[in-house]
Amino acid sequence: MGIFNFFTQEIAIDLGTANTLIIHNDEVVVNEPSIVALDRNNPKLLLAVGKKALMMHEKTHESIRTVRPLRDGVIADFNAAELMIRELIKMVYPKKPLIAPSWRMMICIPSSITEVEKRAVRDSAEQAGAKEVYLIHEPMAAALGIGIDVEEPVGNMIIDIGGGTTGITVIALAGIVCDQSIRVAGDEFTADIMEALRRYHSLLIGERTAEQIKIQVGAAMKDLDNPPDDIPVNGRDLVTGIPKQVMVSYQEVADALDKSVFKIEEAILKALETTPPELAADIYRRGLYLTGGGALLRGLDKRISAKIKLPVHVADDPLKSVVRGTGIALKNYDRYPFVMR
Repeated sequence: MGIFNFFTQEIAIDLGTANTLIIHNDEVVVNEPSIVALDRNNPKLLLAVGKKALMMHEKTHESIRTVRPLRDGVIADFNAAELMIRELIKMVYPKKPLIAPSWRMMICIPSSITEVEKRAVRDSAEQAGAKEVYLIHEPMAAALGIGIDVEEPVGNMIIDIGGGTTGITVIALAGIVCDQSIRVAGDEFTADIMEALRRYHSLLIGERTAEQIKIQVGAAMKDLDNPPDDIPVNGRDLVTGIPKQVMVSYQEVADALDKSVFKIEEAILKALETTPPELAADIYRRGLYLTGGGALLRGLDKRISAKIKLPVHVADDPLKSVVRGTGIALKNYDRYPFVMR
């Protein structure tokens, strides 16, 4: 058994719509965008993955296509997902080992996932070389990653705002009590910014530029305590067709994201309505926990707190809380009843 264990390596994967993170030996060893560049003439030929593929995104010629294998938190392109997982796992060991290890993987999945979508994740991992595959729901992983004791009889509400979906979940006794999932998250925010610049500035920008705007001046409120500076944005003028530059402020971005943030607030209120009263009492005492990349949006915690009159806590490192929790669950996979084998 000892020799077998020596060759079995454990990795925890947060397979996200926007980013994929891998933990190995308690360390985040891979943190790459979930995107691949493929040869159009040979779909099995992978040209680039992660950051390199993102550099090519929306800049390709007819022989190359960039693919995001995941949409709304689930696998949309099976072939691209398998190639991406395989390539990202290779990054765990930059130097090729003499004997290829067999992998024990734990992958986190959205809580609203169907059996077919679950099967796709499992199959992709097995095709990429996993001997054992365990699955865990994202809100559970997020709760573990924040440091919540999920097994105690106390209600905790986790709001995980990812790239494709926002999951609002109440957890108690190592199980999911009620769960709301809406397809409004990071990708929707990016689309809102592209639309706003098109409408107000007649400026056509790409996905990558909109993503940069979101990171640099993204906000959920129009009055922030320490606001970011306006940033210059380059794109194509829709009237003249000539490239031009405009200055964009955080207030404009907050205005553009207003409707999407409102939808998330509505979903939180809906989830609170379906929460059993005893757990609602716990949530009143403890407040809500924000995780995922969307939690980094400036002023989002204050806005949600003002709307629902409850304290809102943002995780220390919201981008990594899910993958950290997945790593914790992988170490104790026989102890936690919510780990799916």
